[in-house]
Amino acid sequence: MTPLDLLACPVCRGALSSTPSGAECGRGHAYDRARQGYLSLLQPGAHTGTGDEPGQVAARQRFLAAGWYAPLRDRLAELAAGLELPAGGVVDLGAGTGWYAAAVLDALPGRPGLALDTSKPALRLAARAHERLLAVAADVWAPLPVGDGAAALALVVFAPRAPAETARVLAPAGVLLTVTPGPGHLRELREEAALIGIEAGKEERLEEQLGAHLEPLDREELALPLELDPAAAGDLHAMTPSARHTTWEPRAVRATAEFVLRGWRRR
Repeated sequence: MTPLDLLACPVCRGALSSTPSGAECGRGHAYDRARQGYLSLLQPGAHTGTGDEPGQVAARQRFLAAGWYAPLRDRLAELAAGLELPAGGVVDLGAGTGWYAAAVLDALPGRPGLALDTSKPALRLAARAHERLLAVAADVWAPLPVGDGAAALALVVFAPRAPAETARVLAPAGVLLTVTPGPGHLRELREEAALIGIEAGKEERLEEQLGAHLEPLDREELALPLELDPAAAGDLHAMTPSARHTTWEPRAVRATAEFVLRGWRRR
């Protein structure tokens, strides 16, 4: 199985096969592979305005490469490795640079993966993140260009959720792993830099949305004390959505990153 085998034509839902310029379905719907390596399956009217901008992506790449969130990445990979999963691939929805997906694929030898996102700067990096990961420009708010039951494991790490579509692409007994910010996530930085706070009731809404389609599994919290130098604090600020609306002169900050990791199994 290859990453392309996980995809479905966004127009007719047919299987895709590789072509010299990208991919094509049996009905002749053709899709181009960008020079930077990602496959574009975006359709007219796609929600592309929420994708990370070049400055956000560059800041995130520097911050993640420095290892500040490595314990979260490693724990996510450990959880994936410990799951009983059916046949199928790994699909990361809102994958960004593919940093988390690459670690999960390392923990699941032989499985193909997809990194779906709308940000072209992020997809350029995701295309190089792992040899078994195919970066795909796709709108997670639209019907996903993924075959029914193609995914043994889906990931949603700080990204939008499409519960019904996620359940559709999961194989029977397949699992979704979600990562959301805890209520005190980066409170110190948020107060210092006037960032948007964590929305009240976020986890309760997650349970309501996903619980209608998937069976909840284990839940765990992870807290990472961070002693950020000005450069790291500046990158962390710049990679958040708030950076589009606020300015802040970076300085050294002590903050705690709080994460909630949860599993959900398709019934």
